[in-house]
Amino acid sequence: MALYSWPFNPLSYMPGSRVMVAAADVLLRTTHRYTKPASGLTETVVDGKAVAVTEEKVLEKPFCTLVHFKRDTNVKQPTVLVVAPLAGHHSTLLRDTVRSLICDHDVYITDWRDARLVPLSNGPFHLDDYVAYILEFVRFLGSDLHVISVCQPTVPVLVAMSLLAAGGKPMPITMTMMGGPIDPRRSPTAVNAFALTKPIKWFEDNIIQRVPAQYPGGGRRVCPGFLQLAGFVFLNAERHFDSHKKYFYHLVEGDGESATAHRRFYDEYNAVMDLPAEYYLDTIKKVFQEHQLPRGELRSLGQIVEPSAITKTALFTIEGEIDDISGNGQTKAAHDLCTGIPAGQRRHLTVPGAGHYGIFSGRRYREVVYPQIRDFIRDHVKIK
Repeated sequence: MALYSWPFNPLSYMPGSRVMVAAADVLLRTTHRYTKPASGLTETVVDGKAVAVTEEKVLEKPFCTLVHFKRDTNVKQPTVLVVAPLAGHHSTLLRDTVRSLICDHDVYITDWRDARLVPLSNGPFHLDDYVAYILEFVRFLGSDLHVISVCQPTVPVLVAMSLLAAGGKPMPITMTMMGGPIDPRRSPTAVNAFALTKPIKWFEDNIIQRVPAQYPGGGRRVCPGFLQLAGFVFLNAERHFDSHKKYFYHLVEGDGESATAHRRFYDEYNAVMDLPAEYYLDTIKKVFQEHQLPRGELRSLGQIVEPSAITKTALFTIEGEIDDISGNGQTKAAHDLCTGIPAGQRRHLTVPGAGHYGIFSGRRYREVVYPQIRDFIRDHVKIK
């Protein structure tokens, strides 16, 4: 491929050379194993001034690191904990989310670790362990905090907040929940339907595998990243095929800008990670099959989960109008569970024309969603 694309090689100008190179490039990119991308967030603007940003690991756990986007400024702004999904992609998938937030907030994020890299000696990781991590991170950051959960973590975050409230512990000021399966029975999507087609043992027998011996987590039972990626692609097969076809033509035509945008997106999208088997199976069973949270039947860390105990934390739910991962109403269901939160402390947004990724990434996020998140946090900082 390099030979036929080298500009000083006469063969690169022969008829069909671009087609050959384009075909080879597409094949290479569809079979390549992608590593975790860098966040690339090294600078932001605070109060109109450019400031440097550095990533600091402030709290390390076996399955997750709490990362601080430290800004080189003395300006005091609200502290935000972004809880990234543990659902197959790395936390860098929320790059757009964080890029906007760090202009107006002091931001921390959960950087989940690829389970294939976690030694067996660290033990299993269940949904309850996820909740325990959130509780520890909240305690570490203090109650003068705003929590944002994107997609999958809306459930464990709501569980953690419920346990804090029931125990009379200090609570974050606000919680913003974006595109998550609080109640998957509402507007069920293909993802929700698939979880109901098989018994939990089928998922254990057919999805769960052991990490190969050459990795630090050799022998650990996981839901492999490549299977999750195959599922992501299958759900939108036509869109992905069309995207790769356009990429091929961009290469043939020499449209470098469009080809680069394609590579940037798929470098991120194709970089997947393994999930701990216990956590994956717990989520399938408790969240997607038995709907334990909206039914009032979920127990976590030995306690029944009661979202109605939350009274002092404001709630903002956000959904995409055409979200094919978490359907309309699934996130908004949090309002029906959090009956102790006064009406004036609640807000809901359905983003017109937005799919799942559009509520936390891209133009609609930057122009429609983020300004409302920023204002919601500011409003509640004032009344604290």
